[in-house]
Amino acid sequence: MNKLCFFLIVFIAYFQGKIVVAQEITQSARYQACFVKTKLAPREAFEDAIQWKNEGGREPSVHCAAIALMALGLYQSAANRLETIAKSINKGPDFKANLLEQAGRAWLLAGDAARAEAVATSALRLTPKNTRLLISRAQARADLGDYSGAKIDLDSALAVIPNHIDALTFRAAAHRYLNNWPLAMADVNTVLMRDPIHPEALLERGILRRLNDDNAGARADWLKLLETAPHSSAATAARANLEKMDLKIE
Repeated sequence: MNKLCFFLIVFIAYFQGKIVVAQEITQSARYQACFVKTKLAPREAFEDAIQWKNEGGREPSVHCAAIALMALGLYQSAANRLETIAKSINKGPDFKANLLEQAGRAWLLAGDAARAEAVATSALRLTPKNTRLLISRAQARADLGDYSGAKIDLDSALAVIPNHIDALTFRAAAHRYLNNWPLAMADVNTVLMRDPIHPEALLERGILRRLNDDNAGARADWLKLLETAPHSSAATAARANLEKMDLKIE
């Protein structure tokens, strides 16, 4: 091979490498832009993602489409897409587990707790100490009425991250359903010492106080929740509880 041929081969390889890197950067930028749009204009984001897929966007475009569907409230369609990507994508266990965690969340929102638990279990085989997955599976198990199983998952999550606020709050609810009110109160008080206006913790402590015939304490917690997080789902539950208490409906 003469010097000119060698130079041309190196020259072409160099610029081919530059083109590949540029394409990767463009794809990454499009990926990020699509995700931003799912929060601002999810329907447009979904349409963009479908067009991108038709142009060869592959898994990133399908992922963005799934997140847009979640934002639109089409949870079952989103969950199916996320599971499909997790099975097909050639990435490491952490990335696959993250996709499955999102799928499990979508199944929970779709009202299919059994499917959510199954997906979370599959993901936990990939990353056994993933606290988000442990908490997600605990939520699914609680929705299925398996509070003992939920507590086991939450114990595991707290072994990884002690005093994890969400895990403690959910474990307080699990303790309550298992009729262990002192442990439930201990968990929820730990949360409120760290975050005095945590909505779900205020809701939970109000419930526990009401169960212990401390109506004044329950009212104080629920009113504080309505003041600090009036648009949260916890606030909706607090309003309903206040109405029941005021009407003396058990």
